[in-house]
Amino acid sequence: MAYSMASPLKIAGLVLAGDIRAAARLMRNLDDGDPAARRVLQALYAKSGHAHVVGVTGPPGSGKSTLVDRLIAACRAKGGSVGVVAVDPTSPFSGGAVLGDRIRMQRHAGDPEVFIRSLGTRGSLGGLSRSVFDTVTVLDAMGKDLVLVETAGVGQDGVKVAGAAHTVLVVLSPGMGDDIQAIKAGVLEIGDIYVVNKADKDGADTLERSLRLGLEGAAPRDGWERVVVRTEARSGKGVDELSETILRHRRRLESAGAWERRSGVFPKAAFLELVEDGLRRRLEGLMRRPGPWKKRVNDLTGRRTDPGTAAKAALKDLLG
Repeated sequence: MAYSMASPLKIAGLVLAGDIRAAARLMRNLDDGDPAARRVLQALYAKSGHAHVVGVTGPPGSGKSTLVDRLIAACRAKGGSVGVVAVDPTSPFSGGAVLGDRIRMQRHAGDPEVFIRSLGTRGSLGGLSRSVFDTVTVLDAMGKDLVLVETAGVGQDGVKVAGAAHTVLVVLSPGMGDDIQAIKAGVLEIGDIYVVNKADKDGADTLERSLRLGLEGAAPRDGWERVVVRTEARSGKGVDELSETILRHRRRLESAGAWERRSGVFPKAAFLELVEDGLRRRLEGLMRRPGPWKKRVNDLTGRRTDPGTAAKAALKDLLG
């Protein structure tokens, strides 16, 4: 149900007070594009910016969800409040089964200090990123100390979302060709902490050596030398060390004066996503109508002009 015109500030007050039902409803309405929901988000924005946002990316099957489940428990054991944005690689329209690891994560659902929001990819790129950014802002404004953003993989959208976090975990596991795929996907450029998960399996030592070799000589990011941590998420082995490494990374960012800069990456990424999405929607609408834009599309598909020339002319028309 959409909000009434008079309710945004009231809803914002409920979210700031930690009202879980109000926050869940706001997230749903933001996904649905409710203009009043965006006004609530506007009211919340100034109150956000305090949470430690940790992006968790890596190939499907590397154990990201199990690791996130363990990190929730580690944070709660220290008295911290946790928000989770879990991107589900399955379509919400297919009726497919929920991932087993995601079910395990739900053991925290009864904890009032844990809020888990699952988002379906729906085959989208920009729309998904926008939903993730909006959801993180709501969780941050709710007062969550730690917000974990688990991506569906290491594709374009996963790298984009994870790269906007304060701390980026790249989770890999042996037996998946990850030592080669990591380099191909460019994840050696975005990670702060590299996690060799399922470290009890054959090939873990080889994967760790490959990672360390790939990171050798890499320039520090904000004064931080990238590290490799071994974990066995199912048993919990190594998770405490990983949790401490995440906290150590935050302290390093703060001492190096880089915390504020990284905090600014997230809203900038959200801004660009909204601008790109708005321009895309505007263009799609123009191209469907009879007139010069429709002719431009016909010229393009008829190969009477090329994409580069058409794009340059389109940008000139839009932006002057």
